[in-house]
Amino acid sequence: MIAGVVSISGAALFSFALLSKVVEKMVSLSVGIMLATSLLHALPEAFESGADIKSLFATLLAGLLAFFLLEKVALLRHSHHHEGDGHHHAHGHDAREAGKSGWMILLGDGMHNFTDGILIAAAFLADPELGIVTALAIVAHEIPQEIGDFIVLLNAGFSRLRAYVFNLLCSLLAVAGGLLGYFTLDQASGLIPYVLVFASSGFIYIAVSDLMPQMQRRATLKETVPQVVLIGLGVAIVVALHAF
Repeated sequence: MIAGVVSISGAALFSFALLSKVVEKMVSLSVGIMLATSLLHALPEAFESGADIKSLFATLLAGLLAFFLLEKVALLRHSHHHEGDGHHHAHGHDAREAGKSGWMILLGDGMHNFTDGILIAAAFLADPELGIVTALAIVAHEIPQEIGDFIVLLNAGFSRLRAYVFNLLCSLLAVAGGLLGYFTLDQASGLIPYVLVFASSGFIYIAVSDLMPQMQRRATLKETVPQVVLIGLGVAIVVALHAF
């Protein structure tokens, strides 16, 4: 619970105090963070677990298709206009009609937090000191990722309070994962690689299908250079924390 609350609150502090005025530009940072987290951390961990590789790839394919279908549902149920896009909307329109990427990032993040809880439980059962170190490492890893999530949610039209509350609720899935891992570790541990792959498929799909196309609408060199730099910064943050 501490890992979830601290990471969410720390990310909210940075996001709201420092980044909320440049949310549109920070979308590039979140792309780097999500892709690096998925491709350089979560997926390698899943594939090195000893689980059947074909089954993991099947899970990745199923996850991508599942998020595609979720996007279809979101397209049917929500409009995609944003305040400041040149269209007239009632005040608070976007807060009610949050973009599809916001809901998908919450689902993917919830799955990821659930897996973190299982990992923390496994570490504590092996050695209490290892459990504490693991929890602290997850906090350090989660803060930059959660900053990326907050950026996506704010960009999707969520208010600051709504983004914080929904992210906090998702973080509590770490507690559920911890309880499940503690009481049924033998059965639950075998699911970890598959949960990691499914969560990664969501981050990859959101970054590639929703966020990158937004960035492609600004194709001038002046706008492209900061995008590339911020993507690289997001990747560097994840690499540095993973190495640490």
